[in-house]
Amino acid sequence: MKSLLLFLLINCIDLPLALADTEAPLLLGKTFSQAKQQAISPDDALNKLIAGNKRFVSNQGIQRDYLAQAKQSSYGQFPFAIVLNCMDSRSVPEMIFDQGIADIFTLRVAGNILNDDILGSMEFGAKAAGAKLVVVMGHTSCGAVAGACNQVQLGNLDHVLNKIQPVIPAVKKTMPEKTCADMDLVDAIAKANAIAVAQQIPQRSPLLKALVDKGELAIVVAMHNIKTGQVEFLNHKV
Repeated sequence: MKSLLLFLLINCIDLPLALADTEAPLLLGKTFSQAKQQAISPDDALNKLIAGNKRFVSNQGIQRDYLAQAKQSSYGQFPFAIVLNCMDSRSVPEMIFDQGIADIFTLRVAGNILNDDILGSMEFGAKAAGAKLVVVMGHTSCGAVAGACNQVQLGNLDHVLNKIQPVIPAVKKTMPEKTCADMDLVDAIAKANAIAVAQQIPQRSPLLKALVDKGELAIVVAMHNIKTGQVEFLNHKV
């Protein structure tokens, strides 16, 4: 009996640990390298985001070692894309595109509007830091867009909402039966606003336009459905 017990102890003591090792997810600790960033094309960058969103929606995101990524990226960052999106807490680019630390630049402001500060940040990200793609991403049920539609006035927020106002009349004409209380109208305005912002980028930034003209940068438009998590890339490349 003692010999049997000794056998079990010797041969099985490490079994739970072995099982734990085989079941533990492989953590990705590497960040996007300079070599990969230089080799990637704007279309490749877009496809990486599309693939990442598919992983997010199917709940099959990559398991990452964020501390390892933080340490590695402390020596340098080489993001492949820039995402301009709303500050809405339900629309977080790194999560919905399943990207890790130092993979993408994110610029966040209510209503994903454009101003000189945002443009300057994009110029840094693309020209100085080497990103190959700019994504202007609106989202469903956007509070800033609803506020602009309802002509809300609230301190400095007025400066933000006023930048959304120009696209509203044309959208309302296409949906005359809808009011600002209808999310279908709000979502349509959010989409039109994202398109308008994307169109303004090369118009207001000769530097970014030059990169686009040379094929070194692409500017695309997307809409994030906050309920399903799915990101729709519109057939609208600037």
